Amino acid sequence: MNNVYPRSFSHIGLSVPDLDAAVKFYTEVMGWYTIMEPTEIVEDDSPIGEMCTEVFGAGWGSFRIAHLSTGDRIGVEILNSKSREP
Repeated sequence: MNNVYPRSFSHIGLSVPDLDAAVKFYTEVMGWYTIMEPTEIVEDDSPIGEMCTEVFGAGWGSFRIAHLSTGDRIGVEILNSKSREP
């Protein structure tokens, strides 16, 4: 097997307790770019709803998500799930 390092990837996901505060921090302090403003995703029969059900399983409900990018084009999904809040 040929191990080539470092390996590349298209994006990472971060779960945060406060989506708006996280977006503010990463854009203002880290200088990241906003690709998609914070958006509510709900469990329904829309394409995004069905895709999330395939990933999370039935009953996930809803969550908020934003998409950012670092200066060197690494995508970052920041999400806040109601079901995971304390």
